[in-house]
Amino acid sequence: MSNQINTIIFDLGGVLIDWNPLYVFTDLIPDEERRAYFFENVCTSHWNEQQDGGTPIAQATAERIALFPEWENEIKAYYGRWVEMLGDANQGTVEILKKLMDSPDYRVYALTNWSAETFPIAKSIERFQFLHWFEGVLVSGEEHLIKPQPEIYELILSRYDIDRTKAIFIDDNLRNVIASKNIGLEAIHFQTSEQLAAELGQLSIII
Repeated sequence: MSNQINTIIFDLGGVLIDWNPLYVFTDLIPDEERRAYFFENVCTSHWNEQQDGGTPIAQATAERIALFPEWENEIKAYYGRWVEMLGDANQGTVEILKKLMDSPDYRVYALTNWSAETFPIAKSIERFQFLHWFEGVLVSGEEHLIKPQPEIYELILSRYDIDRTKAIFIDDNLRNVIASKNIGLEAIHFQTSEQLAAELGQLSIII
């Protein structure tokens, strides 16, 4: 299979872009115990994923405030200061992406769990101009589907006429990697750009 790969599909957050709510909330909630409670019970990762799956931010915010009125300011800050949660681009992975894009041998796409409301903000930021390089980007919030649902993998394959036996998917979330493999789309569990380059090399993908 490795010599036949002609399509690479990238996840974005954690692979090409650093995103971390702690960039805001370490200062906003200095007490570590209170901050842990906030992320475990108020603005949880599951709650954030609902917006990645298409729930409107205003609705999600209002619902959380109704449940946790004592946390209103912090809940509003989650998306109100969302842009501050964006770190830098992973330059090592960006270089890999550029080399693949420059090669005539590969088609390159992105499949991301991302809110439809915040993704355009990221695209407008100068340091993330590589978001415009892809032949196509499938954003979960626009499709009301989310990784690891098998339907979102099937959707990107069908939309861009990708042969799953000639493609590879890259994601930093092991859950999403396993889901990809389960539908016959080979995947790499991203950890570092150096590890990614090595694994692509093992698949005879020249970068």
